[in-house]
Amino acid sequence: MKKPFAFIALLASAIAFAQSAGPVIPQQGKTTEDFVPKGWKIISSASGDLNKDKAEDIAMVIENTDSANFVTNENFGSQILNLNPRYLLILFKDKKGYILNTLNKSFIPSQNDIESPCLEDPLAEAEEMSITKGVLSINFHTWMSCGSYGISRETFRLRYQDNRFVLIGYDLWESSRNIGDITEVSINFLTGKKSTTTGEKLFDDNDNSLIQTTWEDIETNELINLANLKWPNEIEF
Repeated sequence: MKKPFAFIALLASAIAFAQSAGPVIPQQGKTTEDFVPKGWKIISSASGDLNKDKAEDIAMVIENTDSANFVTNENFGSQILNLNPRYLLILFKDKKGYILNTLNKSFIPSQNDIESPCLEDPLAEAEEMSITKGVLSINFHTWMSCGSYGISRETFRLRYQDNRFVLIGYDLWESSRNIGDITEVSINFLTGKKSTTTGEKLFDDNDNSLIQTTWEDIETNELINLANLKWPNEIEF
């Protein structure tokens, strides 16, 4: 028997409340493991100098492993949905170990989604996050095993300035598996420029004469703070 919608909504609300409360993350630690609460695990990490002090800082994603957040799904998609929360932590290296600089509890999606059970893990399907020349790149790849032909890849580029991490670049690649048209968007928030490329095909040989890139200026009165980034992402310029 399928669960009534009201029950599913109530379950989702209860899990969301539990996730928002969450464990206490320490402000300092000797190793990265000191920042991982009991019952949690590291699922992704990247190292590199983020604050220009020539020390190897760490960005990592941790995930809860609570069995209470594994939910049976009686519809299409995975039979068991892992709704455990994931946190993004950015640790600055110092002489004693590490200092917690940033904690974001809402930007990294859980492995599964109760409202879209066919959605594959956006983090696991994407390239690993990385740190290059002081810029942290976080990638997501979204597609559904049922219910939608849409696929997309996103990259968020973040830099530490003015004592916070801000979004300096955003790339979006999206297509539909039934049509095959590709749209690519790239935004440089530092220059205020946005490019949109169309005319590429997912399956057919591309006719370069049909590929077009248009440029436009965007208003960036204030750079987006990492603290304000949430999932699902709504970057529109």
